[in-house]
This record gives sequence, structure tokens and C-alpha cells, in this order.
Amino acid sequence: MPGGSSSVSELLAAGGHTYSFEFFPPKTDEGERALWQTLRELEGLSPTFVSVTYGAGGSERDRTVRVTERIAAETTMLPVAHLTCVGSSVTELRQVIGQYAEAGVRNVLALRGDPPTGPRGTWEAHDEGFRHADELVRLVRELGDFCVGVAAFPEGHPESTDLDTDALRLAGKADAGAEFAITQFFFEADHSFRLVERAASHGSTMPIIPGIMPVTNVSQIRRFAELSGTPVPPPLADRLQRVEDDADAVRAIGVEVAIDLCRTLLDGGAPGLHFYTLNRSTATREIYTSLGLSAAAG
Repeated sequence: MPGGSSSVSELLAAGGHTYSFEFFPPKTDEGERALWQTLRELEGLSPTFVSVTYGAGGSERDRTVRVTERIAAETTMLPVAHLTCVGSSVTELRQVIGQYAEAGVRNVLALRGDPPTGPRGTWEAHDEGFRHADELVRLVRELGDFCVGVAAFPEGHPESTDLDTDALRLAGKADAGAEFAITQFFFEADHSFRLVERAASHGSTMPIIPGIMPVTNVSQIRRFAELSGTPVPPPLADRLQRVEDDADAVRAIGVEVAIDLCRTLLDGGAPGLHFYTLNRSTATREIYTSLGLSAAAG
């Protein structure tokens, strides 16, 4: 699956399941070397696609673009490019989209993005930019033959007034041209199933790929949960708290819980799984092995 010519929407429509990995842009050259080590380790699992996020508030954009271009040019993996509205004018967004097109990257995840202060901060649009992700979706679709994905929130976006309104906004992104969605991480499968139902009630049938974040560090997952508004279920929080100082035990619980969640999601009709790797490969490889996953086999 070399280079970037395939479309995620086509791969989803072909049947089977998609299995994908997400990475974040390293802040240093040393971090970038470590990321490439992880990428090479996970390449052997034949993921359907991989993606590289923007940094908080749209920072690290240049490194994100460079890493995404290298994935397209130097690996067998299909890259999905992240693009956010944060801190960018429409002119700058057009330039980045052009860079991706020149590199042969044809799949884009179009996001409004979080404020520089984090998901709970006050969001302000660039004076010459966009306010909403659907505007960015339309721009990407206008500028070339791109397949565009968007974000979805099983437990609601932190700024949403209610879950139904959140689903209506997701349907609006589909109306703007989005062809698939990837969710924020969550811990209970019912949240994902109900999101799919709510989106369908507003006329959106685009595939919604569940996002999975295996717990490997207790303080880290607490921070992510607080920022994203995705609470850790009390039974899981209690289990993790009891072994908080034992890194191996924490990872074992995290992998076990993620495996159970993945099985329930796939059995319930999820079109695939998207793993938030945090730039590490061990937990993701353990889950893959236990589930017997193979993107090549579908």
C-alpha cells in the first residue's frame, strides 16, 4: 500500500476493517529519530493508514508536514495528513494543502483544532482564517482530489451544549464533503455505538472509526481525560490507582481493557480501529497480537 495514492474512503468501502495508528510531531531532532524507530516497528503490522497530528494550537506544523511527506515517500504506509484551522489564514492553509498534494498525500483529516492553551481554553479564529471544521473540509475538497476525514466525539466535544447538537455538527461536516470520521478516545463501547446512531438520525452514514488509547501511564491518562472531557470509568480508575506505581502492571491493565473494548467494537459493527500510539509501539503491538489483527487480511 505504498505512497499515498489510495483513498481511505475507498479502503473503507472495500469491506473488512481498517486498522490505523496516530503519532504526534516530536519537538526535537532526537524525538524525530525515536518516532521513526516506532514507525518502522509498526510498519510491519501493515496498518491501513497512519496519521501525524499538529502540535497543540497548530504548533509544530512544519515538522508535521515534513514527517507526513517522508512517510509517503519512504515507507509502505498510507499517510493521512492533519490540518487545523488554529493560527492559520486561508492563504496559509492553501499553501499547506498544496505541499501535501505535491508530496502525493491525498488523505487529509480536517480539524478545527484546540486552542494553544488546550481543549478547555478559549478558541479564537485567525482574523483571515476559518471558525469551523466544515469550512476547512470544503476548502480541501475544492483544492484537489482529496479524501477528507474529520473528528468525532463519542462523549461530546467540550464546547458542545448537548450530544445531539454535537452529532448534528458531525453530520454537517459530512454534508460539507467529509467521507469518514475518527473519534476522540473513550473507554466504553456504548458511547461509540450511540454516536453512530445519533449521526444517522441526522442523515449521516459516513463511517466513524473508533479511536483507542491504551492506558500506559496513570497520570498521563488522567491529564488527557481532564483536557478532553472523557472521564475514566470509576472501576477502571480504581484498578489503575491500586497499581499506579507499577508501570508494567499499569500497561497490562491498559492493554487488557483496550483488547476487550476493541473486540466489543468490532463485534458491534465498527468499521475499524484507530490507535493513539503516543509515539510508542509496545502496547499497540500487544493489542494487535492478542486480537490477531491484520490490515492486509481485512
